Amino acid sequence: MASTDGPALAPKSSTSELKTRVLSAIVMIVLALAAAYWGGWPFALFWLAAGIAMMIEWSDMTGIEPRRTVQAVFGLGLMALTLLYLSGASFATGAVTGLAFLAVGSLLAKGSHDRLWAASGFAYAAVIVLVPPMVRDYPGIGALGLIWMFAVVWATDIAAYFTGRTFGGPKLCPAISPKKTWSGFIGGLVAATLAGFLVVRLGGRFGVTHSLPAWSTIALSMVASVASQIGDLAESALKRHCDVKDSSHLIPGHGGVMDRLDGFWAVSLIIGIVLLAAHGVA
Repeated sequence: MASTDGPALAPKSSTSELKTRVLSAIVMIVLALAAAYWGGWPFALFWLAAGIAMMIEWSDMTGIEPRRTVQAVFGLGLMALTLLYLSGASFATGAVTGLAFLAVGSLLAKGSHDRLWAASGFAYAAVIVLVPPMVRDYPGIGALGLIWMFAVVWATDIAAYFTGRTFGGPKLCPAISPKKTWSGFIGGLVAATLAGFLVVRLGGRFGVTHSLPAWSTIALSMVASVASQIGDLAESALKRHCDVKDSSHLIPGHGGVMDRLDGFWAVSLIIGIVLLAAHGVA
């Protein structure tokens, strides 16, 4: 039966999968942009939900035990971080709270191996819970900075996918992700650089103030695109290590939340470090 039906059904199946991916992507983009427009607590809760989903996917993939207990503690910890951020608590208060929940959840895990995976999962989720709201609320950056992050990551992902499929060529990192190519990497880099530059330039035309010269915008967009692709590869390496195809099946056509936010997470990590350093200097 496989030899008879396979070739005839393959194109239809591929087209159907692409439609599902596109529709899911449109829904996610609309939700993300709507939350970004509202800002405040709706935006923070949007990323809290994403962070909790990522933490659950991480602990499910790595097989931490007792899984549900650790997930419950870490979920409460992520909620506490969000509430502290929304209430305007100091960085020190948030850091102490986060470390306390990280320690409790990790110590509940069985064995040093599970504890390391547990701690890593909480830290991983905390980045996505806190950095986007920080960017949205940061003076002089705000919504423009957030849209820049979206544009760079989305342009990287879309252009790398279609450029790689169109031109093929040498593999980028076949041991981790056999389908990724250098042509896709370069296509994603070029598209993200252009998208990031255009977002910042257009923002200035619409009265959104910023102090970045053109060369800085281009350089930051390139760095962010490379980070996004490294984040994608890192998540692929984790899935290969855990012997799973997708982080979960939560999003039709896309897998899990980690599968969709791996690149955005990497960019968030870099931007979070930059903002903390700038705040410290200030």
